[in-house]
Amino acid sequence: MTILLTGCTGFLGSYLLKSFVDLGYKVIGLKRSTSNSYRIEHYLNDVFFYDIDKIELSKVFDEHVIDVVVNTVTDYGRKDTEITSIVSTNLLFCLKLLQESVNNNIKAFINADTFLDRNINSYALSKAQLVDWMRFLSSNHTKMINIKIEHMYGLLDDENKFIYWLINQLKQNVVKVDLTSGIQKRDFIYIDDIVTSYQVIINNINKLSIFEEFELGTGSSIEVKEFINKIYAELSKNQDLTTKLNFGIVPYRDNENMNMRVNIKKLQQLKWKPEVTIENGIRKILNEKG
Repeated sequence: MTILLTGCTGFLGSYLLKSFVDLGYKVIGLKRSTSNSYRIEHYLNDVFFYDIDKIELSKVFDEHVIDVVVNTVTDYGRKDTEITSIVSTNLLFCLKLLQESVNNNIKAFINADTFLDRNINSYALSKAQLVDWMRFLSSNHTKMINIKIEHMYGLLDDENKFIYWLINQLKQNVVKVDLTSGIQKRDFIYIDDIVTSYQVIINNINKLSIFEEFELGTGSSIEVKEFINKIYAELSKNQDLTTKLNFGIVPYRDNENMNMRVNIKKLQQLKWKPEVTIENGIRKILNEKG
């Protein structure tokens, strides 16, 4: 099987790339010429790479017979990113990729989506608009598979994301960390479990309908405050912590979902289940960070 993977140097994409190579798939990776490849440095000779900012997307499809496209490209809109930049990455580029996939009779287009409500921010809206187009372009020869991922975490995630940022703050024993009240519930899923879900979906493509949507999490939500306290407790085993966690200082964003509930029954029907507990996931991160 030949898989075209976008976002292959990112957090999710890098894990999928390693998994696909290890499973013996032929992998074609799309990245920017400026992308940092540190996450996949040991796999650089095992993948056909294209710098997407230097070629036309159609060239990739002209040069390879592709079975499945796995799209993980994402602009989260952090650091005051302009809306036009978010739309360009999450919608316009992905829409071109989607159109090329349909035009070339790809067996399946698998998209990494967010579990956030489409109206919460420009990032979520742009992701939802791509799914609208997936539904519109679904056809008998290209299956559209959308995976709505809840709060994923794990080794080699971006340092500016909340969990890694919090760990770094605690390790530096900053005086205080201002937080929301933390009573919002999230389903924290470790990256290894996300990878196995993709493997299961790909193995069952022939059984899936022309458009399928999967919710991806562990199926169990906990309060963010509880998750933070688990990190604090685990880190305290090896370091004296003095940082004060100021819950309730930071206001919630507009339209905040206070109780994310992920329904994983469809994935369970494909014989998938999460394996990594929150406690083990936190230990994996803390052991890696030393």
